Amino acid sequence: MSEESGRKNLRMPDDNEVFAVVTQHNGGNHVQLRCMDGKERMGRIPGRMKYRVWINEGDVVLVEPWDWQDEKGTIEWRYSDQDADQLRREGHIE
Repeated sequence: MSEESGRKNLRMPDDNEVFAVVTQHNGGNHVQLRCMDGKERMGRIPGRMKYRVWINEGDVVLVEPWDWQDEKGTIEWRYSDQDADQLRREGHIE
């Protein structure tokens, strides 16, 4: 992190990933997502994240949509509040 700008190099989406905002927690390891490509998806929290990273409503996440079922996807990354603010300032998310 450079001291003068306060900007961090954040993990950006790969070709098959998209930014999303968690709109609802459906219990278990499923959440409702509003993706930046304009679609609503059911997101699955994988086991490697389930107990290490708490995902709440309003969190900004990185989702990999399933290629066989586009209305669902796997959450790959969760951004902290500061990182999400930086993404909003830079215009990556609404």
